[in-house]
Amino acid sequence: MATVYDFTAKSLAGEEMPLRQFEGQVLLIVNTASACGFTPQYKGLQELHAGLSPRGFAVLGFPCNQFGAQEPGDAKQIAAFCETNYAVTFPMFAKIDVNGSGAHPLYEHLKREKSGLLGPAIKWNFTKFLVDRAGKVVARHAPTARPEGLKKEIEALL
Repeated sequence: MATVYDFTAKSLAGEEMPLRQFEGQVLLIVNTASACGFTPQYKGLQELHAGLSPRGFAVLGFPCNQFGAQEPGDAKQIAAFCETNYAVTFPMFAKIDVNGSGAHPLYEHLKREKSGLLGPAIKWNFTKFLVDRAGKVVARHAPTARPEGLKKEIEALL
């Protein structure tokens, strides 16, 4: 059975990154956008990452422009935005599609493992998937779920 560790994704710098490098960590995988009403969640995501990474946790950010064209920038613009506005240190990946025929294989896997309330499709930016140390998707959270509200759930997996 596939786990998130079986996938690769391009970093914002354009390098192929095997997700196997995160094996044994608890992950929060999030489709992000720079011009969304939920964009301030970057702050909470960064705080979770900084506070819990020493215990084996990482946030993985996947920019996506499929919802209201709210991630129009290229990789350099996205990186600059995240660094300048939110001092993001968690891994950010190249812009991807999360729905449709061009959806990234990782997101096809995530949606298969944890469907949403209204079906498997991602409905908006900042949908969050929580992954345990074995690479199994254990929870899916709506964009409205604030990162700091997930801390206890994450800590239970650490």
